[in-house]
Amino acid sequence: MTTMTSRDRVFTAFQGGVPDRVPVMEMFIDPKVIDAISLGMSYEDFVDYADMDVVTCLTMADDPANINWVDRDRGLWRDKWGAQQILTQDVISIVTEPARIETEADLDGYQPPDPSASPVHGYARKLVDRFKGKRAIAVIGEAAFAPSQYLRAGLANLMMDYVLRPEFVKKLARIGVEYHIELYRRLIADGVEIVVLGDDYAGKTGTFMSPAHFEEFIVPGVKTVVQAVKDAGGYCIHHTDGDIWQILDMLISTGLDMLGPLEPAYMRLDEVRRHSGGRIGVMGNVDVDLLSRGTVEQVKAATKELIARVSPLGGHILSSGNTISSSVRADNFMAMLEAAREYHLHS
Repeated sequence: MTTMTSRDRVFTAFQGGVPDRVPVMEMFIDPKVIDAISLGMSYEDFVDYADMDVVTCLTMADDPANINWVDRDRGLWRDKWGAQQILTQDVISIVTEPARIETEADLDGYQPPDPSASPVHGYARKLVDRFKGKRAIAVIGEAAFAPSQYLRAGLANLMMDYVLRPEFVKKLARIGVEYHIELYRRLIADGVEIVVLGDDYAGKTGTFMSPAHFEEFIVPGVKTVVQAVKDAGGYCIHHTDGDIWQILDMLISTGLDMLGPLEPAYMRLDEVRRHSGGRIGVMGNVDVDLLSRGTVEQVKAATKELIARVSPLGGHILSSGNTISSSVRADNFMAMLEAAREYHLHS
């Protein structure tokens, strides 16, 4: 049997098929993990070294050289949406008061960011120049839900708006939808092949909002963005944390090609695949906690069990259950990748 290329494997999975071995990708790999494997190695060199099948970059990343500081000493800065964020001790930003958009007048006068000015275009072109035709090229982004949270200074304010100002939040959501439609069209024209939407909708006890609110306020925007990606010639994956069984059918109805990474504690990929009747592929989901705390032997066993259970159903891309965070042990991450290479589905 002729060995498939990385790109062949990925697109076979998107088409619901079973490639020679399960394709492997990660939305993000913390540089500390790459350094632990080979000090100073770039992300791009690591992708070749580890034979990853998909290469990615983040659309949400702001250029550090152009950060708009409000108060550097306090860690306050303004993101591309004009929302105020604060750096935590982990150098992760969280949105904070005051809200960028509070009133109808704020909404009417708001000027959204320019999709053509995003630094992701430079990151993506670098990947296209190096990997086009060899490995699938993906960007990690958002749709409507996350931008609305940024503009309203957090989830709590937005949830109140769902109840008290339904028409206001529908107009608010269109800001994120229109921005991302144009951004993804431009990126796909430049050679990007996959868009991963990363808005989180749930936690361990279920969705942040009622299924009715999800259907009314979020589904239309997701459907519009997914259709725009597909019309432009790309594939679309949707990641979310948490238990999403209550909204699973609504997500499937948006036309997504694949769901994942999903958290293994709540979302078994074989059950998701069977529930959809094969209409949607699945990505994931080796437990990040296992990758952080387990042994190499446990990681290899868990990875092979996952592949044996999910990959023969078709439409499967292997990844962690979220991202390769700084807590992940380098030897465990490499064990996961080695297990994927060793397990040939047509042997």
